[in-house]
Amino acid sequence: MVSALNKSIKFAGVKGPLVTIVMDGVGIAPNGAANAVAAAHTPTLDRVMKEYPMVTLKAHGTAVGLPSDDDMGNSEVGHNALGAGQVFAQGAKLVSNSIESGKMFTSDTWVNLLANVKNNQSTLHFIGLFSDGNVHSHIDHLKAMITRAKEEGAPRVRIHILIDGRDVGETSALDYILPFEEFLGTLRAPDFDVKIASGGGRMKVTMDRYEADWSMVERGWQTHVLGEGRQFASAEEAVVTYRQELGVIDQDLPPFVIAEDARPVGTVEDGDSVIFYNFRGDRAIEISRAFDGGEEFTAFDRVRVPQVCYAGMLEYDGDLHIPAHYLVNPPEITETQSEYLVASGVSQLAISETQKYGHVTYFWNGNRSGKFSETLETYIEIPSDVVPFEQRPWMKCAEITDRLIECLESGKYQYLRVNFPNGDMVGHTGNFLATECSMEALDLQLARILQVVDRLHGVALITADHGNADEMYEVDKKTKEPKVGKDGKMKAKTSHTLNPVPFIIYDNFYRDLYTVKEDKGAFGLSNVAATTVRFLGFEPPAAWDESLID
Repeated sequence: MVSALNKSIKFAGVKGPLVTIVMDGVGIAPNGAANAVAAAHTPTLDRVMKEYPMVTLKAHGTAVGLPSDDDMGNSEVGHNALGAGQVFAQGAKLVSNSIESGKMFTSDTWVNLLANVKNNQSTLHFIGLFSDGNVHSHIDHLKAMITRAKEEGAPRVRIHILIDGRDVGETSALDYILPFEEFLGTLRAPDFDVKIASGGGRMKVTMDRYEADWSMVERGWQTHVLGEGRQFASAEEAVVTYRQELGVIDQDLPPFVIAEDARPVGTVEDGDSVIFYNFRGDRAIEISRAFDGGEEFTAFDRVRVPQVCYAGMLEYDGDLHIPAHYLVNPPEITETQSEYLVASGVSQLAISETQKYGHVTYFWNGNRSGKFSETLETYIEIPSDVVPFEQRPWMKCAEITDRLIECLESGKYQYLRVNFPNGDMVGHTGNFLATECSMEALDLQLARILQVVDRLHGVALITADHGNADEMYEVDKKTKEPKVGKDGKMKAKTSHTLNPVPFIIYDNFYRDLYTVKEDKGAFGLSNVAATTVRFLGFEPPAAWDESLID
C-alpha cells in the first residue's frame, strides 16, 4: 500500500473537475495523403492544438518499456505508462530476455510441459499471433521454443497460426508462412514431427477481448482443438484460396484446418501440452479461460475438452490468475496513479466502451483487476457494437460522452478519465474514409465535453496512447509519400505508427499558476501521471517521471 500524496505548496490544484481524454490511436504526423486525422474536419481539436499549450509525447519503443525504438507502441503499454507514471519493461522485452538467458526453459512450467509430452509421447501445441509485429507476439519467440522443444526430445509439435495483417502489412501473411515452412523443414527428423495444423485471421478466430464476441473464441476452439473447418493441404494454399475467393485482408481470413488424407494433422488430444505464446494479455484471456475453465466454463459449448497441460506466455490477469500456468513472470507495476489518488482521498471515474474499457481500468492500474477502493472509484463500461468498425466508425463516442457529462455534472468526481477508441479501432481497418469519419465524430464529442469543463471551472488534459489514424497508408521513408502498389493503389496501413502523440492542456482558469515545460521531444506518456497529480494539488511521488508543469 502507498501513502497519501503530499499537498503542493506551489499550486493548490483545480477547483473544478480534472478530466483526462485519451484519443486512442491519434498521433501527430505531417499533413499528407496518409493522415486521416489531418484530413478530417475537426474544428475543436484544431482549435485547442493551436490555442492551448501542447507538448508532444513519445508513445513507442523504449519510452513505453519496449525493447527498441523500432517497436511501435500499443494501447496496453501506453495505458500502463499513463497510469503508472514510470516505465516498466514490457512483454516483448521480458520474453526476449527470458529466452536469451535460458530462464524460460528452466521454469517449472516449461519443464512440466515438456515432460508431459515426452512421457505420453504426445503433441506440444503452439497457438498465437503469427508475425513479428511485436505487439501481441513475435515469431522469433515461437521459433526459439520450437527449436528448444526438439533439443529436449519433444516427439511432435503442431502450430496453430493466427494471421496478423494488423500490426504488420495487411497482406503480408505469406511473407511469414513461406520462410517459416522452410525453417520447419530444417528441424524435421525421424524423431521430430513438426507441422502447421490450423489457422485463421486474428479478427475472425480466437483473439477476442473483453468478451466482446465469444463466437471468435468458439471458432478458434473448433479449428485448433477439434480440427473442424475447411481443409487445405497447407497454410499457403489456405491464404491464397481465401484471398482469391473473398478478397479479404489477412486479419479477416476465415479459419482453416491443415489435413492429410482428409484428416486434420493436429487436433488437441488428451495428454497433449498447449502453449499460447502471445505475451500481451487482452486477447489471450478468453482462449485461456476455455482451456483452463473446467466444468464451470459456459461461454460456449466446447463439445470436447481434452485433458492437457496448458500455459500462457505470461500471466494475462494477475488478480484472476489467468492462466493458471505461464512461462514468464509479468512486470510488477507498482505505485500507480490510481492507488495514490485513492490513498489521498480523491474520487475517480474511469469510462470507455467495451473495446477500451480494460485500458482505462486494468491496464491503467498496472495490470490489476478490480478497484483500489469501492467507494472512491467508479468504472463505467458502455457496451460496444459487434459490427465491423468501418461500418459504424463513430462507435459509441456519443454514448460515452453522454455518461461522462452526467458524471461531470454530478460533482461526485475530482478526477475522470475517458478513452475514445475511434482512431485506433477504425484505423486498424485500413479504411481511410471511415477513419476520417471516426475522427469527425470524436471531434463533436470533444466540443461537448469542453463546454461542460468550462462551465464547471475544470481542466481537460487531452492526449493519446499511440498513433494509428495519423498514418493510414504505408509511407516511403525517403519521399514521405504513400507507397503505391502494382495495382496503382496506395497500400493501406493497419498497424500503429511510431509518431508522437499530443498532450494538450485545456485550461481557461488556472494557467497563470503554473508553467508548462519546454517541449524538447524528450517527454513520454509516463510524464502524464505526475502532471495529473500536480493539477489535483499534490506533489508527485519521487519514483515517477517528472511533471510537464512547474
